[in-house]
Amino acid sequence: MKSVFRILPAAGIVLALASASPAAAQAQGQAPAPLKPASPACMAGAKEILAMKNASALYANAVPGIVQQAKQALLQSNLNYQKDLDEVAVSVAQTYAGKEKEIGEKMAQIYCNEFTDAEIANLVAFYKTPLGQKLLNAEPKAIQMSMMATNQWAAEFSETVTAQFRAEMRKRNKPI
Repeated sequence: MKSVFRILPAAGIVLALASASPAAAQAQGQAPAPLKPASPACMAGAKEILAMKNASALYANAVPGIVQQAKQALLQSNLNYQKDLDEVAVSVAQTYAGKEKEIGEKMAQIYCNEFTDAEIANLVAFYKTPLGQKLLNAEPKAIQMSMMATNQWAAEFSETVTAQFRAEMRKRNKPI
């Protein structure tokens, strides 16, 4: 149960950065709706918003992480190739270095799918105001603290629920 609560902060940040509808569709196992083409102005504004939010920090290590996962998966059934797989991993990581930028492109396109060009321009203008800057600086901490509060609540409530299960099972003369 604790492992689920450890991923919630990352999930919260991703949800805060990406639009909800494509993410919700993917979470339910559905393919996300195709994205409409975005104007160059919208894409530029969306990329500026994502840069102000430092969204690239979310996926900066995506390529090395995926390379490592692939290497580990291959290593499980090919233990005697560890040295070779280690060497190939370096080469593959170099080949695909920078590929994670495609995530940023997709995120910008998602923003453009959810907001009009004018709304994107207004958001850029807002984030440049003192209040917008305060939001950019305070939001990560607020999200982190919210997730910590949620995790604490869930842990405490889990104990309450478990105690209730135990009490109900004792009533049935089946102590656990």
